[in-house]
Amino acid sequence: MDTDALKRSWAQVAAHGDAVPGYFYAHLFLAHPEVRDMFPVTMAAQRDRLVRALGRMVSNVDDVGSVVGYIQDLGRDHRKFGTLGDHYPAVGASLLATLKHFLGDRWTPELADDWAAAYGLIATTMVTAAEEAESEPANWSGEVVATERRTMDVGTITIRPDTEYAYRPGQSFAVEIPQRPRQWRYLSPTHAPREDGTMTFHVQLVAGGQVSGAMLRDVQAGDRVRLGPPIGDALTLPPDEEWPNLLLVAGGTGLAPLLAVIDQVAARHADVGYGPTVALYHGVRHPWNFYARPELEKYADAQWLIMRQAVSDDPSYPGLQGPVGDVAAADGPWDGFTAMVCGSPAMVEHATAALLRSGLDAARLRSENYEHPYSQESNEPSDPASAREVIQPGAGLGN
Repeated sequence: MDTDALKRSWAQVAAHGDAVPGYFYAHLFLAHPEVRDMFPVTMAAQRDRLVRALGRMVSNVDDVGSVVGYIQDLGRDHRKFGTLGDHYPAVGASLLATLKHFLGDRWTPELADDWAAAYGLIATTMVTAAEEAESEPANWSGEVVATERRTMDVGTITIRPDTEYAYRPGQSFAVEIPQRPRQWRYLSPTHAPREDGTMTFHVQLVAGGQVSGAMLRDVQAGDRVRLGPPIGDALTLPPDEEWPNLLLVAGGTGLAPLLAVIDQVAARHADVGYGPTVALYHGVRHPWNFYARPELEKYADAQWLIMRQAVSDDPSYPGLQGPVGDVAAADGPWDGFTAMVCGSPAMVEHATAALLRSGLDAARLRSENYEHPYSQESNEPSDPASAREVIQPGAGLGN
């Protein structure tokens, strides 16, 4: 398989922009109209996700081992859409037809064979993971038990799944609200299920976002929701190992999964009397974006927790100023700490680079790598200090 040719050809196709997903979906829906109901009525937010998802997979096809967990998560997660093994050949045929259309004379038999092999490898990994999860529910039903508006653009929603939900702190899951059927969005709870089964997650309003706006304005107690399976492990702590000291760096509502990690560490200190030291850095654009005081005040007297807050866009702020990654890096070195970074893709990239420049070992730096294909809304902000709803994993065939 000529992986360089795959990458070059994908770059050539992706350069056609919105026309690529437009052609793909037209081909798929004409050839297989029965799959149309798996997708939302409006495809505005869906269109570019195909390009971003395939771009990531193809660019790593020569090193599938580095993203195999990501691909397996997608396979398991797609079960909530009703995706079956028979759907993958249909998607593959439309993908190859799209590539042939945009590459024209550059679409050779050899390149076609390589693309078919690359897609087959990815699809097989997804199908196998889905088959291994057949004993688990494809999705969970639940009820909204409370909502709260924290600031002008951030709110919380508390849900209670109808049955036990095996979420681990730091993971994410897809949520479908009745106001936006089939428009799943990926969120991270701020804690593991409580004794009553409830979980709370934070919602960042995105300008023009169909789902985030509905979540903040329209969702209310008593609404029924659906949840996808929990996915992702980069921001989770190992269950049977000694936990390292932690440097947690969050932008905006990227704080949510890191709050779940702090909650887990607090339980360890309470249960056994010891645990890791945690340094939390939370960055926002403006002081009024510090929305998580109710959660953080619980740990005001915790000797094991250091908290720092930074504002990037308000020079009158009397506290720490600048992108939160730079602020955290300046307080280093962080020898012996494992860093977890969460926020918008741009914030994660900026903070990661700053921490590496400060001398942090790359092997001890973790961030979830699901942001490429599936962000909360298509027009999510990308400023290095901007807020992000949370890490946004998985979607694709049916989202």
